[in-house]
Amino acid sequence: MAEFKVGGLDPRATKFRNVPIAVTPEGFWCCPSQTVLQKTAKNQNQQPRPKAGASPPASKASSVQRAPTISSEKRTHSTPTRSRANSEEQRCLPAENATPNPPKVVSERPQKQHKISVGFGQIEMSDLRVVLYGKDGVAVKMSVHKNILAENSTLFADKLSRQSPVSNIEVPDCEDVEIYVETVGLMYCNDVKQRLIKQSVPRVLRILKVAELLGFRACVLSCLNYLEAVPWAGEEEENVVSSVRHLQTEDYGVTPVLKRVCSDLTSPPNDTFVRIIELVLKSSDDRGRREMKSLVLKLLKENSSCTSSSADLCVDTLYRYCQNSLESLLTLFKQASDSDFSEQSLDLKEAVFRQITLEADNLLWLTEILAGRNAAEEFAVMWSNQRELAGLHSKLPTKSRHLVSCITARLFVAVGKGEMLPSKDTRQLLLDVWLQPLMDDYNWLQHGCRSFDRTLVEEGIGSTILTLPLEDQQTILLSWLGSFLKVGNSCPNLQKAFEVWWRRTFVRPYVEQQGNQLQSGQS
Repeated sequence: MAEFKVGGLDPRATKFRNVPIAVTPEGFWCCPSQTVLQKTAKNQNQQPRPKAGASPPASKASSVQRAPTISSEKRTHSTPTRSRANSEEQRCLPAENATPNPPKVVSERPQKQHKISVGFGQIEMSDLRVVLYGKDGVAVKMSVHKNILAENSTLFADKLSRQSPVSNIEVPDCEDVEIYVETVGLMYCNDVKQRLIKQSVPRVLRILKVAELLGFRACVLSCLNYLEAVPWAGEEEENVVSSVRHLQTEDYGVTPVLKRVCSDLTSPPNDTFVRIIELVLKSSDDRGRREMKSLVLKLLKENSSCTSSSADLCVDTLYRYCQNSLESLLTLFKQASDSDFSEQSLDLKEAVFRQITLEADNLLWLTEILAGRNAAEEFAVMWSNQRELAGLHSKLPTKSRHLVSCITARLFVAVGKGEMLPSKDTRQLLLDVWLQPLMDDYNWLQHGCRSFDRTLVEEGIGSTILTLPLEDQQTILLSWLGSFLKVGNSCPNLQKAFEVWWRRTFVRPYVEQQGNQLQSGQS
């Protein structure tokens, strides 16, 4: 696209036809988009041939100024002639040219070149012709002025200074003819930034690419000013950043644009992460706290590979918050289980139960973060050693204590999914201390906790049990069997784990014995 061919044009090979283009108050003649160009060429190619002796109809597109149109791309220039241009563009195509069912092409033919003429400023004063050869056989001849191009484009200035006089320049293999023409047209505008206001971000990026290629500094700076101010949506951010980063080597001042995605602050990311955690934990609004907890968890899971380094640096801070919540939770449990607590005012009791729910919910959220970062082993040790808290568990109403059982369930799930690898003693202690409180709250969790996943929790409990020695498996599963036969689905269904234990206990010894006897007989 940057190559130029300077020289004369063959008059027989360069019969360009004028096409409808839009004329702005500043004299800027906007080139139609590729869609309009192809549509115009297609309709003109499909015109019925005149009968013998009949004179050909006069072309309605013979004059550039007669039927102005604009590009069909979204967010095009805002001009007073916009609505009229669209309607006149439709009128410039004869009705008899539109065919609902175009004939099918039976055999491939060489692609016909569509040649278009575009002018800028005072066309009668133009002293240079630039011909662009683009894709789909489109060739655009621009009637321009040497002084305008030399003043605004270092590339054109260099080409024009090497050979003189120059009347024609060819640009072969032009990647984006439409934007190339528009960028050249911007050289005729007094305020380039104003021309970009209603353009889309993708189109401005295309203009920026061509402007950089032409060395059109004023246009590059206007594009950067536009990108710095306009909002980016969806994938536009990555496209903007990738397009702008390579301009850092030039003196264009791209820093204001890139500051939107990178910071010069000296505080490391882990300090910001800790600040977010602190704000969420201390939030006083239930809805805001709940929504932000879900959002932070979602972001951590979606970007685990990107945020792992920052989160790992904050593990100590997370454990400090865990310890604070555990201490607060134990104090509140003691207060709520005290014999004098029932005599307290209703407001005081509600405040205590609300604080218990808040602390347990915070602890559950921290457990989710630690488990998601594969850093919950130390917390499993802390939780399995809370015998006093587990002993007070049954003295509180299920409605106020059930989130504590959710913490236990989350740890079992973490073991079952391999998110943490606690020692055998920790796994054993976790089951001994917290399995029964979890079973006591199980019916409530199934029906009163929307986020509770029974299948996942039961798989986690069963997997944790089956990691223990066979004798310990038997003790726990027989105890579970007694509860299950009494309350049924009101306690965890561990039948899958029971089947595995059964085969290990009764089937495997027999199979191994038979195998040993077979080997002895063969020897």
